[in-house]
Amino acid sequence: MKTTKKRLLEIVSAFQGKSIAVIGDMVADEFIYATSSRVSREAPVLIFKYDSRELVLGGAANAVNNVSSLGGRPLPVGVIGDDQIGKELVDVMKNKGIRTTGLVAEKGRCTVTKTRVLAGVKHTTKQQVMRIDKEDGNGIGKATEKRVVNTLNDVLKKADAVIVSDYGYGLFTPEVRTCISRKAGKGEVVTVDSRYGMLGFKGITAVTPNESEVEDALRLKLNDGNDLIKAGCELIKKLNSKGALITRGKDGMAVFEKGKKPVFIPVFGSDEAVDVTGAGDTVISAFTLALSAGAGFYEAARIANYAGGIVVMKSGTATASKEELISAIESDLP
Repeated sequence: MKTTKKRLLEIVSAFQGKSIAVIGDMVADEFIYATSSRVSREAPVLIFKYDSRELVLGGAANAVNNVSSLGGRPLPVGVIGDDQIGKELVDVMKNKGIRTTGLVAEKGRCTVTKTRVLAGVKHTTKQQVMRIDKEDGNGIGKATEKRVVNTLNDVLKKADAVIVSDYGYGLFTPEVRTCISRKAGKGEVVTVDSRYGMLGFKGITAVTPNESEVEDALRLKLNDGNDLIKAGCELIKKLNSKGALITRGKDGMAVFEKGKKPVFIPVFGSDEAVDVTGAGDTVISAFTLALSAGAGFYEAARIANYAGGIVVMKSGTATASKEELISAIESDLP
């Protein structure tokens, strides 16, 4: 299957101003940078001297950030805690010009936070030495759910497309899923990235899992390309979706569209990734924006492949910009 540079650039240009609802688990990715100091006398561990701290948008919030950096207009909907980290996450979004009225702060809840400690000796690249996750596994309360549903119904009226970013923290109750199903039932673009529950979203446009998530969902092992083809077709059947985009790391992507033969896309750029953190958020953001801009499945997947190739060459939770995406397409295609 072929496309042209001109066509892909036209699609990327049409990203500008597209309203994309991003419903999902908002995560604060906290990075603490330190310098190796000495071995502790208290225990056989290293002592690190604190250098600095950074809070960036993670989880569904990273998808929000990517939609924004690619030229779209994200409309985030999700639940955070009524804590300091939650306030910081909101402030980061506001500073980027992202609307935050769809974020519901639940009393007594902690904002999901993934703290990574990166350390090294002076004048060297710091490496991750520890990660601490702070989670709230209690789901959301009924009052919070009602607020989310009301907010979501309002946002969906304004959205050109919807991204579901499910990290398994209890946001997607049956009532919330029903709202999403209604949008999908109208034939509008709804894409799903769900770590543990993708089979619970029916009638959508497409899912964007990685290979291990496909194996977990279908309870099988992908030993070769034939297994992958069977799995992709099975996903579409079970979800009654229009297609699926399966990411394969250094092996690129596999694109499945109902009624068409699967297409394999080789990885863009180096197959030696620097950091894959949040790459799936970038892929679904670019893929959804492209579909909302009128791209076909293959065209949208090609664009998403470029975006994913850009971010895995960056450290930490990163985004791809519209300018980087245009540059990648221009350099890769004649």
